[in-house]
Amino acid sequence: MVLCLVFITACESDNDSNPTLTDPTEFVLNVPAYASTVYDLKHSKTIELTCTQPNYGFPLAVNYSVQISLTGEFNEASGDDVAATYKTLATMYNSARMDVHALEIATAIVELSGAEDEEDFNAAYADPVKVYVRLNAALTNGMKPILSNIIELPHVQAYYALSPLEMPTDMYIIGSINGWNWNNAYDMVPVYGTQGKFWRVVYLDADAEIKFNSAQDWDGGDFGYANTIFPDKTYAGIEDKDGNIKITNGGWYIVVVTVTEQARKFVYTVDFFEPNVYLCGTASGGTWGVGTTNIFTVPATGDGEFVSPAFTGAPSGDNDDGIRACVVLEGHEWWHTEFMVFDGVIEYRGTGGDQDRVAGSIGEHLYFNFTAGTGSIK
Repeated sequence: MVLCLVFITACESDNDSNPTLTDPTEFVLNVPAYASTVYDLKHSKTIELTCTQPNYGFPLAVNYSVQISLTGEFNEASGDDVAATYKTLATMYNSARMDVHALEIATAIVELSGAEDEEDFNAAYADPVKVYVRLNAALTNGMKPILSNIIELPHVQAYYALSPLEMPTDMYIIGSINGWNWNNAYDMVPVYGTQGKFWRVVYLDADAEIKFNSAQDWDGGDFGYANTIFPDKTYAGIEDKDGNIKITNGGWYIVVVTVTEQARKFVYTVDFFEPNVYLCGTASGGTWGVGTTNIFTVPATGDGEFVSPAFTGAPSGDNDDGIRACVVLEGHEWWHTEFMVFDGVIEYRGTGGDQDRVAGSIGEHLYFNFTAGTGSIK
């Protein structure tokens, strides 16, 4: 009996020390201390909001989203004709104290206003307006999100704010080189650490014509010769052919597209560089990036293979000691544009983390067929 009592007591103690996850239905968004003052969004960086964390039974990491309404109603969209009456701001927060970006609030107000242009907006929102705010709290475990109470900021001075353009995350080459078929378009590789910059090693026949787009579609975002900046037209022999980019000097190129924003419009710069590919690391005797002894030979035809120099070291495949290859773009580290062959397929680092390491032996070569997207080590 004594042993049973000890066992029961131990079980009760264990249950007390293991809190249970609960499913709360509400939490409180606090009214800011300065809610009665004027929030001048144009001359503010942030607005502070605080809340009580939902009671999940024990402290958890919560993602908070801020939602804005001009009417106090937070209705969802209904069909194609009735829009939602609120906007969810882009930035998420994981603290019960949030410095909410004033620009995001101002942009949401413009989008909710229904104003046709800046003149209409300025006429309707010359004076401070009421803005209603609530929070959406969500966990990453799939538990249903919950909503806070709604608070009112009675004096918010808005202005005609427009959200910045989102830089493209993809870029494709289409043209006579792939039959003007988007299904066969060449996908370009994003440069590590730089939004809106892409590259690709490509063979372009003499008189080939190409265009680019961030989508595999004729959606109006495609661009060619017109309104595109070419720092050097002579190397590849760039000409305009009915709006397409015509290449008069056939051969292999590293094609680079750089996207920038000016006055809320994208500006495209296209470069054609020499097709220099480099072997790096132990396989190249410890050379990293540009060198005269670690450069690949360039094939004469579009279906040919780039071939590395013979390995002078034997990479183990451990940690950073693997066969490494790259192209090098001005202003970037060599590893920003590295790639490797895995199971016969070329895989690019792009914006991702370190690639797996591949071992090699002295005397072997690395081969790349960039047109087919294949490679080998032998």
